[in-house]
Amino acid sequence: MLIHFRCMAWCLLMLVAVLVPNTRATAQVENLREKLEKRTYKNDAGEGLPYRLFIPKDYDANKSYPIILFLHGLGEDGADNEKQLKHADVLRFVSEEDQAANPCFLVAPQNPKGLWPGKSSLLALEILDALAKEFSIDASRRYVTGLSSGGMGTYFCLNERPHYFAAAIPVCGSGQDEWAPKIAHIPAWGFCGGNDKGFATKMKSLNEAVEKAGGKWKYTEYPGVGHNSWNKAYAEPELGKWLFSQTLKKAEAKE
Repeated sequence: MLIHFRCMAWCLLMLVAVLVPNTRATAQVENLREKLEKRTYKNDAGEGLPYRLFIPKDYDANKSYPIILFLHGLGEDGADNEKQLKHADVLRFVSEEDQAANPCFLVAPQNPKGLWPGKSSLLALEILDALAKEFSIDASRRYVTGLSSGGMGTYFCLNERPHYFAAAIPVCGSGQDEWAPKIAHIPAWGFCGGNDKGFATKMKSLNEAVEKAGGKWKYTEYPGVGHNSWNKAYAEPELGKWLFSQTLKKAEAKE
C-alpha cells in the first residue's frame, strides 16, 4: 500500500512538473498575443486582409525600425484575426528580451482561404506599404518569414519584390527553382523537419538552384521532426542575431 501511494505521489509530481511549465508557456504566449493590435487593411479596390500589428514600446517617429512580415500556415486561414497566431513561436521577436535587443514591428496578416502564394501575399505586401506611410520603418531592414503555406508565401514575396526584403526565414515551405537567379542575392535561413520529406526535398532543391545562381543560403534540417519544425526554428538562439544583422544597401532598397 505504501509503495502504491509513493508511486501515485511520484506520478503526480511528474504531472505537475510537465503542466506547470506548459501553463507558464501558454500564459506567456497569450500575453504576447495581446500586445498585437487588431487591424484591417483595405485598398482602393475594396480588397484587403485582417492583420495583427505589434508596435514597439516607446515608439519614436524620429527613429526608424525594422519590420517583420509573418505569414501563417494553411490551418490558420480565416477572418477572425485570431487564428494566424495559433502557432505563435514567431512572437519571440516581440518578447521583452528580444525587443530590448532589437526593437521592431511585427505584422501578421490572415489569409481568408487557400495558400499564400498569389493575391493574398500581394495584399500582405500592400500592408507593408501602408505601414511605411504610417510609421517610421527602416527600408533597409524589412524581413519576411512564414511556416508551411506561409513558408511558400515567403519565397513568393521574395520573387515578387527581390530588392525589398533584407532577409527571409522560410519554414517548411517551398518555392520555384526557376526563381533562384532573381532571389539568390537575398540572405535566407530555411528550416525543415527531416521527416517532412516533400517540403525538405523542395527546399533543398531551391537551395541548390540558388547556389548555382551564385548565392548561398543557410539551411537547418531537424532529424526525426515532421511538419511542425517551426517551434524549433523560431527558438534557435542565434536566429534573432542573424536576422537583424541583415540589411539592404541604400542603392538596393526599393519601395
